[in-house]
Amino acid sequence: MKTTISLFLALMVYSHLTCAQELKENGKLIRILTFNILHGATTKGDFNLDTIADLIIQTDPDLVALQEVDYKTNRALKYDLTTELGYRTKMASIFARAMAYDGGEYGEGILSKYTFIKTRNIALPYSPGNEPRAAIEVITILSSGDTIAFIGTHLDHLRDDRDRVDQAKKINEVFTPNTYPAILAGDLNAIPGSKPINILERFWGSSYDKTNPAPTFPSSNPKVKIDFVMFYPQNKWKVIETKVIENKVASDHCAYLVTLELLDD
Repeated sequence: MKTTISLFLALMVYSHLTCAQELKENGKLIRILTFNILHGATTKGDFNLDTIADLIIQTDPDLVALQEVDYKTNRALKYDLTTELGYRTKMASIFARAMAYDGGEYGEGILSKYTFIKTRNIALPYSPGNEPRAAIEVITILSSGDTIAFIGTHLDHLRDDRDRVDQAKKINEVFTPNTYPAILAGDLNAIPGSKPINILERFWGSSYDKTNPAPTFPSSNPKVKIDFVMFYPQNKWKVIETKVIENKVASDHCAYLVTLELLDD
């Protein structure tokens, strides 16, 4: 009996691994990483892009949404961070400006194993005196031949959630009419069950465990979940695996890695 059970379990594991390998080979599995990179600084107070790049390389994502990205600011030593990280990780890169800052610009970035066939930068609503925010979208074709949209964003950080609420509504308005299946990733500065997340989840599926959300911030001792990967329409995607990447040095946020399966019609 024990031999029969062991054989059955072995066959189940083999079948699961074979199926996963087939999905990976035909491009239906997509690894998404969202990472707030603290404008290139580490929690040690230095400036070390290799630390950030090494984390990205080790997680081996297909698409990366970067937040707190500097473009040729003084504090980032006049580096174009998205281009530099693209070079180090051997991925295609693009930066989207949210605002002018410190002699350069500040906003969002995307890294990708796939080239871009279309991009756009959407300015999100914000109150006078608050930081401008943006959502960057790339349209790309996977190795499977499927076309998808990938959106990276960083919502307002203030205690008052009015800007976050308006920004979540704008994201729904702009991106849910999309022609292609879409993935939304970023630092949303809101916890599960909050008003901005509930607004997004009216349309977007979420990858986290709603009964026990794994915290992503701060990286030194994660206590709250504010970094998300979402998908639309919900019936086009299946969550295969999620993982919080705990690294106390690379940033004050943990990176959040999600493997999604793009489902056939």
